[in-house]
Amino acid sequence: MTQSSALLTGFQAIQCIRNNTLKVEAYVRDCLDRIASRDAQVCAWTYIEPEALLRQARELDRQENKGLLHGLPIGIKDVIMTCDMPTQYNSPIYYRHYPNVDAACISILRNAGALILGKTDTVEFAAMGRRAVTTNPFDHARTPGGSSSGSGAAVADYHVPVTLGTQTGGSIIRPASFCGVYAMKPTWNAVSSEGLKRYAASLDTLGWYGRCVDDLIVLSHIYNIIPTQDILAFPLKGARIAYYCQPEWDKAEQETRDAMSNAILAMQEAGVSVEKLVLPSEFNQLNDAQSVIMYSEGTVAFLQEYRRAKHLLHEDFQGQVENRRGISKAQIVHAYDLAAKCRMLFDQATSMYDAILTPSAPGEATLGLKSTGDSVFNRSISLLHAPCINIPAYKGPNALPVGLTLTGPRYSDEKLLAVAKAIAPVLVRSGGWSLPYVLS
Repeated sequence: MTQSSALLTGFQAIQCIRNNTLKVEAYVRDCLDRIASRDAQVCAWTYIEPEALLRQARELDRQENKGLLHGLPIGIKDVIMTCDMPTQYNSPIYYRHYPNVDAACISILRNAGALILGKTDTVEFAAMGRRAVTTNPFDHARTPGGSSSGSGAAVADYHVPVTLGTQTGGSIIRPASFCGVYAMKPTWNAVSSEGLKRYAASLDTLGWYGRCVDDLIVLSHIYNIIPTQDILAFPLKGARIAYYCQPEWDKAEQETRDAMSNAILAMQEAGVSVEKLVLPSEFNQLNDAQSVIMYSEGTVAFLQEYRRAKHLLHEDFQGQVENRRGISKAQIVHAYDLAAKCRMLFDQATSMYDAILTPSAPGEATLGLKSTGDSVFNRSISLLHAPCINIPAYKGPNALPVGLTLTGPRYSDEKLLAVAKAIAPVLVRSGGWSLPYVLS
């Protein structure tokens, strides 16, 4: 039996389409068939229009000039504006809302030849309030993580090879860890946020999911984060990688502790020099500072919905706009100042290393769908504006994925991708996790 093209990585699919060994229409049909057979349980999508997609696919097959992403289906988190699909933010205020304009990031994808497959489910406004109905593809009783719930699950369950998500605290990296896929949150503001629903403007970052590091590289090139797709081979022997047990290390479950220990050993056996990163005491306050900034900027972000349709706005957002947490102006100023200071200190402390290894999540995906899990290991990295990549390499006690994060100084995205491409096979061999159908 011929394997479904839905099982390809995005990078593989691009090569097949360009080599004329895969038609876009056939590829889209395989993705739609997978969605039809699986999404009743996974619930990753809020909008898909199959007939319109097949018409677009046939048109792409007729085109002779092919962009870098020609025919690649991409899923879009439903907080990102699309001109031909509803953008509903998982909010009754925006039910069947058509903004009739593409976000900047979507326009760039279309100009590269990508096919926007549909919108993926999200936590309300990518913030709080209503949860996505999406389940974890490997255990439907568990969360896929949030707020990019549908984006992470859709890639993991072979609905679509690549998706877009957003991160304010841990909303790209945590779902990637829980769903066992690769993901990248680039340096803050390296990609335009025009057309995204913003929660906290000084934190929100567009990122993407894929099934291999090459998928992340392709999108990084399209968004001009790296100049070429040809990442130079990174020699592991003699490389310097530090591991960072964050101040919240006591929140790490045994599977994450084991993953860190096994990764350190695997890197050392591959010839990597591994050291522990110790940062100044100011970093102990970063998670609290991230919360202060996020909630204070959210007060501004949701004021328009509060004034226009308070009765439809979830109680969580009403409390945020009303500042029920009692965050003072002095706290806000202190948080911004601390973040600025720690960004410089972090860049200085990490510049001597090729990458920093940290946890992606406390452990396996948590049981239940009311919580999307704890972003305790992500928030400080987001506040530091550092790029980060989830590598899904390890298994927990329930045979579910446990990811680890590679990070580094601001604007070290290209170096980080090179390290990730080299180190991922080493970590996967030591950890045993891989998506069940990825074709080598």
